[in-house]
Order: sequence, then C-alpha cells, then structure tokens
Amino acid sequence: MIETPPLVDQHCHGVLRTELGLAGFEAQLIRSAGPPAAGTTFFDTQTGFAVRRWCPPLLGLEPHCAPARYLARRRELGAAETGRRLLRGSGVGEYLVDTGEPGDLGGPKELALAGQARAHEVVRLELLAEQAADTSGTVAAFLANLAGAVHHAAAGAVAFGYGAPATAVEAGYEAGYEAALAAADDPPGPGEVRGAADRWLARRPRGGALREPVLLRHLLWSAVSSGLPLQLHTGGARPDALTGFVRATAGLGARLVLLGGYPYHRHAAALAAAYPHVHADLGPALAGTGARAGAVLAELLELAPFGKLLYSSGARCLPELHATGALVFREALGRVLGGWVADGAWSWRDADRVAGMIAAGNARRVYRLDERS
Repeated sequence: MIETPPLVDQHCHGVLRTELGLAGFEAQLIRSAGPPAAGTTFFDTQTGFAVRRWCPPLLGLEPHCAPARYLARRRELGAAETGRRLLRGSGVGEYLVDTGEPGDLGGPKELALAGQARAHEVVRLELLAEQAADTSGTVAAFLANLAGAVHHAAAGAVAFGYGAPATAVEAGYEAGYEAALAAADDPPGPGEVRGAADRWLARRPRGGALREPVLLRHLLWSAVSSGLPLQLHTGGARPDALTGFVRATAGLGARLVLLGGYPYHRHAAALAAAYPHVHADLGPALAGTGARAGAVLAELLELAPFGKLLYSSGARCLPELHATGALVFREALGRVLGGWVADGAWSWRDADRVAGMIAAGNARRVYRLDERS
C-alpha cells in the first residue's frame, strides 16, 4: 500500500455557502457553457461517476448510490455539515486557495476551519488591476495603486495566479489571456503600459473585467519581479503560447506552476522537465478523468522529473470536488506506483518517497510553506 502524508492541495477555490438543488449542483459539477442537453445529465461524466463512487460513504451512504438519493442526504445534512464531512474525509492538510473565482464562496479561513487544515491565499493578478481601476481617477493613479497592490499582496500571499476564471472562459474571453501569454517574452515598456491603461480605463464600465493584453503582460512581469511563485492557468491556450514566457523567465528566481493544461498535460510536463523553474500541476488532468486518472498520471510520470509534479484538486464551489480530487489522486497514485513495485521496477521505499513528494513535499518546497507559521 502506497503511503502519503496529508496532502497539500496547491490549487483550489472556496466552497459555496448556499444549499443546492439538482440543477444548481449539476451547474457546478463540470465546467460548461450551459446546462446538460435535454434528456442527459452531468452525472454521466467521469467526474459525476467519481463523485458517486467516493463521496457517498463520507455522508453515510453506499458507493454509487443514485444522484437523487445522494442529493437528498446532502439536503438532510445541510451545506455546512456536508462540507465538513467531505473536506475532512479527503485527507488534505493544507490548501492554497485562489480567491479570484466569482460567487458566494468561502475564503481560505473558512476552508481551513471546515477541513481542519491550514490554508493560504493565492492572489489573482487581474483582480488587483480591476480593484485599482475602481478606485483610481487617472492613469497615473491607477498605475501607482496597482504597483502598491501587487507589493502589498506579495507580502501576505503564497503565490500569484493568472488566468480566466470559469465564467470568463464560458463567455469566450480566453483569447485575451492567450494573446498576453504569447507576447510575454519580454515586459512591456512604461509608455506601452500607460497607453494600454489609458485605453482600457476609457472604455471600461465600472467593475469591468481586465482583458487588455498589454496590461495582462505587465501584470505577469510584475508578479515575476515579486519573486513569488506564479500559477498560470493555461486553459485552452496553444501549448506553444507558453514557451516564450517560460524561456524569458528562466533564471529570474520566480517559479512557474502550469495549471489546467489537460489535454495538453504532456506539453506542460515536458516544459517542467526542460526548465528548472517550471512545475506542472496534476489537478485538472486527474480530477476530470476519473477512472482513467491512473493512465493520465502515468503519462505525466513518463515525462516530468518527479520533483516537478504537484498535487491539486483544482476544485471550486462543491466540496465534492475537493474530496473527489484527493481520493481519485490517492487511488491513481497507489495503482500506478504499486503496479511498478509489483512488477519489480520500483522498490516500496522509492514508491513511498515519490508519493510523498508529489502529494505534499514538492508544494511545501515550491511555496516555502514550512517557513510560514
């Protein structure tokens, strides 16, 4: 049996505070631009099957119970108690929480309390710019306030995050993020940044989201200058869109963690192998593949050094996704590494050591978690 320490979930979001019916639950189960097609259900996905396999026992039900029965038990317990049971049953000891996702979500402190774990904040760069824009009357004030916000955030956060939240992807805004990444092999100059800020502020409605490529590039390089790790939501970006920025940031001291690369996970793993400062996240590649997670994990282990892979759930909104991410990961890790031990390719000692690295040790090193109280 492969043993792991308490997991470090190096990329996740908070949990919804509200009760959910069937439609509300399904809306959060997978990332989709709309509801299930007529006559179908999102429970009929690898994620849905994984939730039905792993979550019912944590709520006192048998595995694979019908969705209606599961949701009835969820309502009986209430959102708070359901969250506590699922989070505490996941075996996660530490959460790195991206607070940039919209919605009525609990923050890092609430997640830590519900899960009996520690939690740290990952600050979304775009939100810093949007908040600075809401409180600035001129371009000069905006740029000064933005620089101050990045500096202040760097003092308390464990990392910066960059990339479109789920709602932005649904609205088709990912093109701006890809354009910024593709052109980010050097930082924009001061005049270019001022011009972009002037254009954006002039046409932006109050509360409008940042999709201006030059300002996004400016934010990326501001984060690199801070020295904190930078989590990059690669999403649907072309794999080659990352290469210039990755190459340009080598040797500057900031570590890059590539998120959301599935189905481009092999490219992310290859970049992690090629560049000392690049790491690859396992979350979406495993959580969304369910029963096939072992095969995907084996592919990543073929390409990336084991010290470059970090566990995450990538979960948002539903505590089920936090629990399923952790339990699917452990099962896949045990199946893959245990199989190699059984074949005589690995020793048990090495399998346990590598499992501990991927489950927690690599994240503890990359984010310097042992230096935080």
